[in-house]
Amino acid sequence: MRRVLLWVIVAAIVVAVAWYVAGLPGSVSLGLYGYTVQMATSLAIVAAVVALLVLGLVVRIIGWVLATPRRLRAGRARRRRTAGDVAVTRTLVALAAGEDGTARREAARARKLLGDTPQTLLLAAEAGRLAQREDEATDLYKSLAGRDDAALLGLRGLFRQAMTREAWDEAAAIARQAEAVHPGGAWLREERAQLAVRTGNWAQALRLAPPEAPRDAYAVAAAAAESDPAEALLLAKRAWKQAPGFTPAALEYARRLRAAGKEVRALEVIRAAWKDNPQPDLAAFSLAPIADPLARVREAGRIAGSVPAHPESHMLLARVSLEAGLTGEARRHLEAAQATGVDQRRLWLMLAEIEETEGGETEAGRLAQRAALRHAALADPDPAWRCEACGTQQPGWRPLCPVCQTAGRIAWGTLRTLPPALLVQEDEKLGVTP
Repeated sequence: MRRVLLWVIVAAIVVAVAWYVAGLPGSVSLGLYGYTVQMATSLAIVAAVVALLVLGLVVRIIGWVLATPRRLRAGRARRRRTAGDVAVTRTLVALAAGEDGTARREAARARKLLGDTPQTLLLAAEAGRLAQREDEATDLYKSLAGRDDAALLGLRGLFRQAMTREAWDEAAAIARQAEAVHPGGAWLREERAQLAVRTGNWAQALRLAPPEAPRDAYAVAAAAAESDPAEALLLAKRAWKQAPGFTPAALEYARRLRAAGKEVRALEVIRAAWKDNPQPDLAAFSLAPIADPLARVREAGRIAGSVPAHPESHMLLARVSLEAGLTGEARRHLEAAQATGVDQRRLWLMLAEIEETEGGETEAGRLAQRAALRHAALADPDPAWRCEACGTQQPGWRPLCPVCQTAGRIAWGTLRTLPPALLVQEDEKLGVTP
């Protein structure tokens, strides 16, 4: 209804204007080259309006004709852009599917259609890396690194290549460049932490490590690597305070205390650690300076006194008693360890040694010794330092597994305490089927 009313009002205005123009008095004369044209004023106004409309139409037609090349170029650019976007999408799909040939082909097509933009260069570099054409990928990453708008993309790719090649110095230099280009990036912090772990720069790894990283292992390694005794003692103490039940932390702190001449405090740390988590390396540290067998038995008693019923306490006292010739006391502790469920090779070997010592060359002694050795052959394996990631046994604790390069996963225990997946791997190595 409103639209109809609007049209009526416009029509009325047009009629009123036309009526007014038609009623204008007078005439208009135009002389040109001896010719004279005379017409009424109203007709002259209408003619002028028509002439302006025709002139406007002619101008628009001329403009359209002149703009035709530009329109054609714009159309071609739109088609190239559309085809380029399709090529980019296909490259992404090929990269996700691991199709290196398709990825390289579509990436090259995208560069041809769209030019060397950050997006096309990055896709081409990733396609080259997927196809294991590292030189090609390196050149493309360097092209990205040379651009002001995409330097971090190129540096990240170069950093990743350097880490794969284990070119640690090159990776460190690239990390510094990336930090200058994009300070404080979360990705760069994680990568620098990984680089610090690989290069053994444990102090930097500890500073850069996220909360979920094995920071206890980093702290112990940083203390062990520190050359300044005072700073090393401070780092070791901090590591032990953060994880008092972590055996490597207690051992490192005790070592630093012993080196500083604080033997009493070092032994206190060892005994506290034994109470939290009994482990043979702790006892070995305390007993190392003691040569007298009976004095070793007394010191072992002080260590084990906090948790006398623990199997490791019985195993420790059995070992030092056997070394001191106290075979009866050693047997008593081994039987106590057996009562807690221990059935390990080391227990039966000590029993075999006791039978040999007590029985001598008698027939009963030889029979008892052979029986203990047979049990040892079938017993559970002894606990050891083992990487929880790859299952490799290590001679001692390390912050980084030398086999799989996993940090903070070497732990003390037996195969029974390992993750289920690792137990399956061990069974396969031994040829055991479930």
